[in-house]
Amino acid sequence: MNNVIILAGGQGKRMKADMPKPMFKVLGEPMLEWVIKSCEDAGLSNICIVKGYMAEIIDNYIDGRYETVLQRERLGTGHAVMQAIPFMQKNIDGNTLVLCGDAPFIDEVTIKESLKLHEDENNSVTVITSMIDNPKGYGRIVRDGNSINSIVEEKDATIEQKQIHEVNSGAYWFKTADLIEYLGELTQNNSQGEYYLTDSLFIAINKGRRANAYLSENPNVVLGANDRKSLLALNDVARMEVISKHLENGVEFICTDGVIIGRDVKIGVGTEIKQGCTLLGNTIIGEDCTIGPNCLLNDTIVGNGTTLNSVQSNQAFIGNNVKIGPYVQLRPNSTIHSNVKIGDFVEIKNSTIGEGTAVAHLTYIGDSDVGKHVNFGCGCVTVNYDGKVKNRCVIGDNCFIGCNTNLIAPVRLGKGVYTGAGSTVTKDVPDFALAIERAPFKLKDGYSLRKLGDKAEK
Repeated sequence: MNNVIILAGGQGKRMKADMPKPMFKVLGEPMLEWVIKSCEDAGLSNICIVKGYMAEIIDNYIDGRYETVLQRERLGTGHAVMQAIPFMQKNIDGNTLVLCGDAPFIDEVTIKESLKLHEDENNSVTVITSMIDNPKGYGRIVRDGNSINSIVEEKDATIEQKQIHEVNSGAYWFKTADLIEYLGELTQNNSQGEYYLTDSLFIAINKGRRANAYLSENPNVVLGANDRKSLLALNDVARMEVISKHLENGVEFICTDGVIIGRDVKIGVGTEIKQGCTLLGNTIIGEDCTIGPNCLLNDTIVGNGTTLNSVQSNQAFIGNNVKIGPYVQLRPNSTIHSNVKIGDFVEIKNSTIGEGTAVAHLTYIGDSDVGKHVNFGCGCVTVNYDGKVKNRCVIGDNCFIGCNTNLIAPVRLGKGVYTGAGSTVTKDVPDFALAIERAPFKLKDGYSLRKLGDKAEK
């Protein structure tokens, strides 16, 4: 079995936040999760995460999915990998992939193809590299024919070596037994007093073992984040990569300003995404929709031919040919069936809205089951909370809910019920009835004159 060790103990002081650097997000997901998912996609499941700074944040996020080990002192990359020796010893006969938790763009193809090269050539060490236009700041790969000769850091490189564009990504395949051997021979004989994992390459070569580099076709595999500027750059790269894939799949973007799409989002052919939209999680959007401007969808399913304008939706389902917005919020566990129309300043929470229903404006529907072809007037509220428990309302097909109606849950309206404007309905209403429930009208002559005096006439 092959192992994976992900180095995730860095503090990232230049980020200026109390959080491990790999937990900073790219397109809404921690960089660490990007690395984990690439390993999973490549069929690698025996993963160990080396934690360090604020380790409890890593523990809470991983939540037992994978093994973690603690690097109590930060004494270099080699020292970090040393903490995982007991993990590797459980599967010592295979290979071990070492990855950086703050380099999110390692990909499935690179992992698989570099492993194939590593095994086909019987390498002790295989360095994953990339060819980039501006290699400044990266360790250069010095080759000797078909094998790697050394990795030269920028500060140590000659003028000729600085012209090399193949650079070290910080990711490596090792024969597991060899890696454990090399870790035992690392020293702190350097200006930083740290154990460098790169020194294991020189140990391997000096022992006469084969080392080589796999050149990834993904130029972004080397990219990481050391500060907020570089984190922004990672988000920009990831954002445009995702948008490019959707363009290739027939999604329309007239303008990409402010458009952020998570990498797990699926969008159908012919759908237009307008400016200012954020689509995250496992959101799925059907064909021929218009999304935006200024929509925020998270874990939301949208059918075909639907139009959303300035809608925020979290964990909701929206059917076909629905029109929603502007300024609408759909909260978790809301289901909006086909051909529904929802207008401005409406909030739906934990409710089902039946086919063809219209909720025009300024309305709150919470914990309710609404039938087909219901019409809500302006300012309606399902009053679902009594201060102790949440109760549900049930509204039958073809009801007409008059303006400023309050339905005090639990209450049930039958089919074809009308409610008078301004009613506060506290009892069940049978099919095809008109419910009017208002306080008696009272008129007090001269009230404002008594209350305000001379001000009442100004």
